[in-house]
Amino acid sequence: MLIEKLILYSLIIIYKLFLLRSAIAQNTDLKDRLRRIHAESMLLDSAANAKSSPDLVKENSGEESRGLVHQVSNESRLSITDSLTEFFDAQEVLLSASSSENEISDDDSYVSDISDNISEDNLSNDIENERQTLVAVGEIRMECHSERRTCLPAPCPNTSNISLWNILRNNIGKDLSKVAMPVELNEPLNTLQRLCEELEYSELLDKAAHTPDPFERMVYVAAFAVSAYASSYYRAGSKPFNPVLGETYECIREDKGFQYFSEQVSHHPPISACHAESANFVFWQDMRWKNKFWGKSMEIVPIGTTHVTLPAFRDHFVWNKVTSCIHNILSGQRWIEHYGEIIIKNLNDDICHCKLTFMKAKYWSPNVHEIEGSVINKSGKVVHRFFGKWHESLYYGTSSSPSCIWRANPMPKDYEQCYGFTQFALELNELDPQTRSLLPATDTRFRPDQRLLEEGNTEGAEMQKQRIEQLQRERRKVLEENNLEHHPRFFRKSIDDSWVSNGTYLDLRKDPGFSRLDSPVLW
Repeated sequence: MLIEKLILYSLIIIYKLFLLRSAIAQNTDLKDRLRRIHAESMLLDSAANAKSSPDLVKENSGEESRGLVHQVSNESRLSITDSLTEFFDAQEVLLSASSSENEISDDDSYVSDISDNISEDNLSNDIENERQTLVAVGEIRMECHSERRTCLPAPCPNTSNISLWNILRNNIGKDLSKVAMPVELNEPLNTLQRLCEELEYSELLDKAAHTPDPFERMVYVAAFAVSAYASSYYRAGSKPFNPVLGETYECIREDKGFQYFSEQVSHHPPISACHAESANFVFWQDMRWKNKFWGKSMEIVPIGTTHVTLPAFRDHFVWNKVTSCIHNILSGQRWIEHYGEIIIKNLNDDICHCKLTFMKAKYWSPNVHEIEGSVINKSGKVVHRFFGKWHESLYYGTSSSPSCIWRANPMPKDYEQCYGFTQFALELNELDPQTRSLLPATDTRFRPDQRLLEEGNTEGAEMQKQRIEQLQRERRKVLEENNLEHHPRFFRKSIDDSWVSNGTYLDLRKDPGFSRLDSPVLW
């Protein structure tokens, strides 16, 4: 009997050792595969930089190395070369007149929702499985220990069980602007906050405001225009919440020296207006979008003009935005690119203008996200030349002696678990007790569905989202029945049909007078 027990115990020990060795081997193999994936991404970036400017690579060798990898969705982690093979799309399909105008439907879900992070038929690739294994073993926790938070209260949800293909298949022939999307496909920020992200590198405007040479001032303004796209690099897998009519957002950054506020000024079509000012500059814009769904990709065409004034020199710069495209919507790794031309002009001085070209990716070339540009004087002569990548850095000068005028900030730790947010984006929805009493009731930070998603409560967020959308439908119905129109509270329409500040927001904040306003119940 004793011998049988010893044999049994021996077999149990051998079996446990076997399981332990298997686990160690799988873990080692997993680390090697992830390391190869990371190395492949780094090699692609290095090859692209070396091909475009060998001297630039030499110059950067002394700088702190900072690996940038592609946005990776919750469902898939394919390399960029794999995604580029799917560059050519089918003809435009499932696009109605109203969806091309980006007109929000009754449920406030419109066609740009299609650019979300979903895999076809709920299938996840091997790398996603590896990520899930690492999460299960490591139990990643979101812990913040700083004055400004460096992470979100909860990691982003896994959306691998949501199939965009099934959603589209069940709505063939319908207006895509009326197809409701699950709240899990959102990120816990909205469009008003996304516009604020364009001010992450506002120090470039501060530098411009202290640069006497008009050609160099244009260089800094151009770098600022490019920097607005940097935060989108890791964000192809989610979409911002759609602001409801009358919703507002403010961002007062004493460390950066600017005061920003914004408002959703129109519902049909959706228009977001924003304004920011500091001792050195004034910035404003209103934005709307047209969308095109091409089967495997989604094009987002912004409509509107960005304005920046530098009072010290009486400059008034204006520029347009380029087209954004999200690739591999139905399957594969979602990735984003921007292409087209930005023309920057100074309405008060025609001594020079700037032209920036965001290069479109080609399936046979590994060089993506590249930018070329120049500052041109009145007689047509090129004074300064630009080159770089919109997600990484921008240089001006020649390839043999370049000068870096802008470089993207490093990403925070565990950014993939925080929707790909930059450190600046992580702080946008933060609500501290001192700020709470100064905000109007319509501020985005009081929005419950967005807050619940940030906290990881997706079921509660979905319920609140539906309730908020219903409230908006009811408010619109009251306006229609009484033949009334909505009038924005903090913005007015100018002569050229653009939306500008009416000068009341910051004055009310100083009082503060928001508590005395008769605000609609938005949520």
